[in-house]
Amino acid sequence: MTALLAISGLTKRYGGLVAVNNVTFDVQPGEILGLIGPNGSGKSTVMKLIMGIERPNTGAVCLNGVNLAGRPTYEIARAGIGIVFQHSRPLHRQTVLQNILLGLLPDRLTAMRASADAITRATAIAARVGLGHVLHCLPATLPFADLRRMELAKAIARNPRVVLIDEPFAGLTSGEVKDFSDLIVSFRDEGRAVLLVDHNVKSVAAMVDRVIALYLGEIIAQGNAADVMADATVQRVYLGGGITTHERPPAIFAHTQPLLAATDLSVFYGKAQALERINLNLHPGEFVSVVGLNGAGKTTLFNALSGFTTYDGVIHWQGEARTGQSAAAIARAGLVHCPETRELFGDLSVAENIALGGQFLAVAERLERQAWLYGLFPILKARLQQSARTLSGGEQQMLAIARALMMKPKLLILDEPTLGLAPVILGQLSDALKYLREQTDITILLGEQNVTFALPHADRVYVLEHGKMIWEGTPSQFAAEMAGNFLLA
Repeated sequence: MTALLAISGLTKRYGGLVAVNNVTFDVQPGEILGLIGPNGSGKSTVMKLIMGIERPNTGAVCLNGVNLAGRPTYEIARAGIGIVFQHSRPLHRQTVLQNILLGLLPDRLTAMRASADAITRATAIAARVGLGHVLHCLPATLPFADLRRMELAKAIARNPRVVLIDEPFAGLTSGEVKDFSDLIVSFRDEGRAVLLVDHNVKSVAAMVDRVIALYLGEIIAQGNAADVMADATVQRVYLGGGITTHERPPAIFAHTQPLLAATDLSVFYGKAQALERINLNLHPGEFVSVVGLNGAGKTTLFNALSGFTTYDGVIHWQGEARTGQSAAAIARAGLVHCPETRELFGDLSVAENIALGGQFLAVAERLERQAWLYGLFPILKARLQQSARTLSGGEQQMLAIARALMMKPKLLILDEPTLGLAPVILGQLSDALKYLREQTDITILLGEQNVTFALPHADRVYVLEHGKMIWEGTPSQFAAEMAGNFLLA
């Protein structure tokens, strides 16, 4: 069968960074192809290159044999490719019907009024995606799932032959995921080619005909979902390799008052529920890992604990309910957050970034703390006068952790510290965590999708899926009960 969409040698560079490297695949009419991979693997960049939002350095994007690579987005849309973006982008002053009608207007400046036929068609599209009852409502009045339905409706209004769908299940309930899956399958049944990107590996695997796994911009596996999930390279990319565990006996912490306890913690971003009734507790000196695929809610959980986002529920800190504190006050009280994005001051030197973390310490105490940190991360001592932006990714991560440790935390939150780092750097970070666990009384909360980094030092593990805490236990229990199914969590 001739491919409807054929991608050949697609490459995209941003300066010295190769975001997509010689990617080649095709999608047949009536086929759903799933594109998976860890955060930063190049999935969204591939979608943007196909749609003309980004221009490839090299490669071809052929629709029915016609190369569209590098053409403007509007020409690619006219040719028959549509895209559903991850984030809803409605015209807020127009109704649902009017938003859908935009895709049905004549493609000429001299004809901007919708015909009666277009209105009939837009009404039918709305009904098909489940929006028939809100045709004349404004987007601001719609629940989150209906906003996503409207994005699907807008994408199919031009009757595309290829539909690109980026993260359709993010923020949806399990019931809504089923409804969206049925809609996407219906596109396939009409003979359209569908390219689907989502971090919800389980939902993707259940509906696609084939899966392609990307890592660092390159295809590392492709085939049916079961074979790709079982592929040794894919397992290593997601899980990092074999799992080792060294948890301490639970009795060590059983009779201590929790340093932090979160009860029924829920977070909404607008109308999307990012966390649902999370319960979590941490004892003094304990090392706890929260594992979950990208998009599971780890960062949202940490932002709530750190005071960066509002939440429903109760957080107790050292036995007292916490209410109304700013993020700065929470940090000064001993809960220090090292974010996934690092948030370094790029134009400041290594020494200046570290000094910012110790600004509230007395001079002697600050100097003692700095000396201790240079022992923990020797490379930083050799880079003291170098600006933070010129450091390697691994050195920047060490600097971010060192700055957090300068605040002398009681609880240190580390969000995805291994993201994008080379194996040699992972080893150095692992050694540092081992030292903090064994030689200090700092409580550590680590969020990771790389479970083989998250588990060796952990005393307990939580598994987060779609904003819900679905499992809790020791690392050994995780290895026995959960590791084999982690990619399909």
